[in-house]
Amino acid sequence: MNKPNPTIRQATFAARRARFIESMGRGIAVIPTAPETVRNRDSHFPYRNDSYFHYLSGFTEPEAVLVLIAGESPKSILFCREKNAEREVWDGFRFGPEAAREAFAMDEAQTIATLDETLPKLMADQPTIFTPLGLDPAWDRRIIAALNGVRAQIRTGISAPAVLHDARDLLDRMRLLKDEEEIALMQRAADISVGAHTRAMARTRPGWFEYQVEAELTHEFLRHGALSPAYPSIVASGPGACVLHYRANDRQMAAGELRLIDAGCELQGYASDITRSFPVGKAFTGPQREVYELVLAAQAACIEALAPGRPFHDYHDVAEKVLAQGLIDLRLCQGTLDAVLETGDFKRFYMHRAGHWLGLDVHDAGAYREAGQSLPLAPGMVLTVEPGCYIRPAENVDERFWNIGVRIEDDLLITATGTRNLTAAAPKTVADIEALRRDALGNR
Repeated sequence: MNKPNPTIRQATFAARRARFIESMGRGIAVIPTAPETVRNRDSHFPYRNDSYFHYLSGFTEPEAVLVLIAGESPKSILFCREKNAEREVWDGFRFGPEAAREAFAMDEAQTIATLDETLPKLMADQPTIFTPLGLDPAWDRRIIAALNGVRAQIRTGISAPAVLHDARDLLDRMRLLKDEEEIALMQRAADISVGAHTRAMARTRPGWFEYQVEAELTHEFLRHGALSPAYPSIVASGPGACVLHYRANDRQMAAGELRLIDAGCELQGYASDITRSFPVGKAFTGPQREVYELVLAAQAACIEALAPGRPFHDYHDVAEKVLAQGLIDLRLCQGTLDAVLETGDFKRFYMHRAGHWLGLDVHDAGAYREAGQSLPLAPGMVLTVEPGCYIRPAENVDERFWNIGVRIEDDLLITATGTRNLTAAAPKTVADIEALRRDALGNR
């Protein structure tokens, strides 16, 4: 029987709101959730709430706005849909303001229908409005309309906010450092995704279509309670493995090709992000193995370069140096290491960075530089490590390497003493991958 997945307590969401309110000093924050999006005619895409809204509230229904007031009398107010028995018959349970106020530890709750009327009153005599700016033109117009509503009353003696501040500046700093509950959720999401990659690696067969492998991933996500992928799964083979954001997932695979899977589940809003590359047949070919071992060595060097206090961009520089030297050794680049790095010739085969922040978003919130300096790593940060090598057919490229695309990606937590690899259990060495493929294919 599967054990229950970890959750984040309402007390944690309340503590986040209190920290955010304290960082505001004095003012009002207005944080909307994401709108529902029509897929076609009267069908909607599966709903996913806004990450900033989720971080502060844990409330997952659409049509909701969180208002936080900082100052002498701090307050949290949730605006949400009214209770509606008829709509619940069609669409399922909704909290309604009164139940939501109690369940999500808010000071007050009101129906979303009252928001436009109430906002100008709440904004009156506040010096600053904190809200996501430029996130959605319709939301920007709504905030400006409320601000103008306050300005229209200044002859009555009230003052209007003089400053509009992007709330994400403060929230990004908070979200960058994960607490223990977040780390537990991310580890569980990573464990589910490791199982999905292992299953896909074990079940892939020559002659299958890419979407059949995607189905294996989705099966493993869903059966453990991760109800959606964190991003559209990349399930690429052959030349598709050299397309960074491959989306078709419809090609038939053949023995002798490589298979690249970049996929991770989302669990209660938190993402995992894993990439593994492996042969469609039982074993790597000689050139495939050479490229794979190079990328694996680059990833190991990147992980070695991660530690608290180290600049974020250090491991990106390490990836470039290891890959550039390896490409020289494979005679895919010519010249000295310094020359290849200076000209950027290696970027024909490696054109992205070595990783990114991970959390509520797969490319998570948080700056990478402050005051022009690379952000130092700190305990609680989670990032990906994903060097790669993508060799497309070209006149000056040895044909033996054509259509070899390799990326190896893991999720690393920065700890007080170093790192913890959340996704280390996914098979990665040549020996482990080939053993799994031989067991899978048997005498085929």
